[in-house]
Amino acid sequence: MNTGKGSTPGPDSVPAGRHRSERAIVFAMSLAAMTASMMLTLVVPILGLIQHSLDTTVTEVSWVTTAALLAAAVFTPLLGRFGDQFGNKPTLIGVLFMLIAGTLLAAGTHSMMWLIISRVLQGASIAVFPLALSVLRAEIRPQRLPGAMAMTSGAFALGGGIAPVAASMLTTGAHPDYRSVFWLASGLSVALLIVVLVLVPSPQRTVGGRTDILGTLSLATALVLLLLPVTQGHDWGWSSLSTIACFAGAVATTAIWVLVERKVSSPLVDIRMFTHRPVLFANLTGLLIGYGTFVLFIGTSQLAQIPSQVTGYGFSASMLRTSVEFLLPGTIASMLIAPVGGHLVRRHGPRLVLVLASATGTTGFTWLAVDRIHAPSVVAAVAFVGLGIGFGYAAMPAIIVASVPQQESGIANGINSISRSTGSAIGSAVTTTVLASKSMENLPAGSAQLPAASQFTLSFGLAGAASALVALIAWFGLRRIWVAQHDTAQETSSRVVPTESEVRTGIK
Repeated sequence: MNTGKGSTPGPDSVPAGRHRSERAIVFAMSLAAMTASMMLTLVVPILGLIQHSLDTTVTEVSWVTTAALLAAAVFTPLLGRFGDQFGNKPTLIGVLFMLIAGTLLAAGTHSMMWLIISRVLQGASIAVFPLALSVLRAEIRPQRLPGAMAMTSGAFALGGGIAPVAASMLTTGAHPDYRSVFWLASGLSVALLIVVLVLVPSPQRTVGGRTDILGTLSLATALVLLLLPVTQGHDWGWSSLSTIACFAGAVATTAIWVLVERKVSSPLVDIRMFTHRPVLFANLTGLLIGYGTFVLFIGTSQLAQIPSQVTGYGFSASMLRTSVEFLLPGTIASMLIAPVGGHLVRRHGPRLVLVLASATGTTGFTWLAVDRIHAPSVVAAVAFVGLGIGFGYAAMPAIIVASVPQQESGIANGINSISRSTGSAIGSAVTTTVLASKSMENLPAGSAQLPAASQFTLSFGLAGAASALVALIAWFGLRRIWVAQHDTAQETSSRVVPTESEVRTGIK
């Protein structure tokens, strides 16, 4: 393997100012990833409070999460492409203004309709994560890049875990107000905007080009038609006409999108990139890891809050205790293991790291399926799954960087982000359906329906199987990929399929 040691300066030969600049950029992008991730899970503990405060129904309040998820799916590829075309920093600034507008609107409104609109603006901020990875690729030396991306990915996992804790803490007390959560989000968004303006350098070059409007609209329509029944199918009914029609429409619109992208001169997504073996399997991995992430989140949350005195299992935990004691350890494990994953990616390649992700995730879910009686056991199992998520988040951006030209980093990471979001939506839908499909019998009169213990076993077992598939994908699908000490996908290249010289430097 040619590591490029003869032409790449060692760390000691790099000016100290460059080291400080790189650290500042990694800090800024990690903060950006954490803030963006918080926007999706921030509302989970306060949905009941929102429903009570705005005097609405469970179905209507579910759109507070659904709207953000759909917006993330629609805006992420478009904004990722904007970053490639017009520069990551200008695009980041534009997204952050949208986020600030959304959080301020949510903090000030008393209308369900305007709250949902505000969540659309907040959901668009998920595009910050792939944009942050593109900034790192452009500004960080290649030998430092895997660690920088892993750190940012760990911060993304951290944000999704600490958001419910913060929301629960802000809404405890005699007179809770869900708007305080959005005031917190507003403050974080403004602080992040200042950090990006000060620490992120302006792009030295952009590729420009025309925006593929037809491709954008057809992809957005396909994603909405796919995710809408996934998120609402439990309420609509999985065999209802609306659900079937949406799934059929998603298939038809996807076919139209592929035809459009093959015909236009400047497509939103180069189909060759989308089907290129490493990118395709990285997206399948993202789907599986996203699935496991939300099975862990929803399954553990419900398990912890089950009243043990009624059912004989569960821990009768409040939402605050659930977030701190049962969910936060997994988040901390993800954050701490991410830099280790980045180091392993640089030394041994992302393939090995994905195998480790699969092994730890499968162990954790199997543990949860077998022993859910003792709280320390549940916490330890959640931490194991967190290790798997952290390893996975460290490996996937490295696969993308090693497989696409720099000018396509934004859209490639955006598609990978969508794969994780889609997996999360499927994990949420499957777990909700499984837990609701069989209730406990012989409950006291007047008790709410509660899932049978066997349904938790099934939910965690399915997630363990999904996690095990990651190892198969990594071992048989990715073959050998590593991130060399020089960028294997030069920004001057417009090819997706690697050349012979690129194969020698790390892509096989």
